[in-house]
Amino acid sequence: MSYTVRKIGQANTLEHRVYIEKDGVPVSPFHDIPLFHDEKAGILNMVVEIPRWTNAKQEISKEEFLNPIKQDVKKGKLRYVRNCFPHKGYLWNYGAFPQTWEDPNTVHPETKAKGDNDPLDVCEIGELVGYPGQVKQVKVLGVMALLDEEETDWKIIVVDINDPLAAKLNDVEDVERQLPGLLRATNEWFRIYKIPDGKPENQFAFSGECKNKKYALDVVRECAEAWKKLIEGKSPKGDISLANSAVEESADRVDQAQLSKIPQGENLLPAPIDGSVDKWFFISGAAV
Repeated sequence: MSYTVRKIGQANTLEHRVYIEKDGVPVSPFHDIPLFHDEKAGILNMVVEIPRWTNAKQEISKEEFLNPIKQDVKKGKLRYVRNCFPHKGYLWNYGAFPQTWEDPNTVHPETKAKGDNDPLDVCEIGELVGYPGQVKQVKVLGVMALLDEEETDWKIIVVDINDPLAAKLNDVEDVERQLPGLLRATNEWFRIYKIPDGKPENQFAFSGECKNKKYALDVVRECAEAWKKLIEGKSPKGDISLANSAVEESADRVDQAQLSKIPQGENLLPAPIDGSVDKWFFISGAAV
């Protein structure tokens, strides 16, 4: 499958959108891209929302038609994550698994918290920096359970199957062996990244432990089942747009006429970013 991106407006503006296309036809990164690239081989598709080292908080828009990637907005302003020393932006290619959903109507028996109503979050730890809308083929290594405002916010740790270290990374203990300190830094990043904005430290289930591949794959399967109920109309959708172009069992499939309403792509230079985005914050209690 050949996926490309269609960019609308300038990056770093309220109007900017990144649509994903398959063979030139817009698709939903939430609903249309298969979760598994090769299920038998354990290879999954992930959608990159935020490239490593960048700060713009971009995400699949659940509410908009065909779920383009856009920058998050708070009080009318674009959101950027702060740099908490020694970290710069996001530490990984950050994104989501398609065809997954963390059901807000279900409380997880071990975390004791409900789902966060989003596709399942993914941290890809390979060496190449991705781009918004990129569809990567990855394998699962482990999972952390962030507790964010009384919701379970799973963070699946994966690696691009084409990464030079991919053959040596098969479970969570391999990450510590091959990339010493990365899991500790990941835990710290999620724990402290909201502090510069006046919020308290984030908390984790399992005392911050990164659970193994088997546990992570169970989480993926649970969230895939939840998505299936959502797309089939068996779970309340709330404000989520279920529009898609390829899910046969969905009542929300759209035709070519509706897809043609999406604007044509524009190759515009990014808008300038305020220099304060690059400021470093020194957080007491952060391990260095």
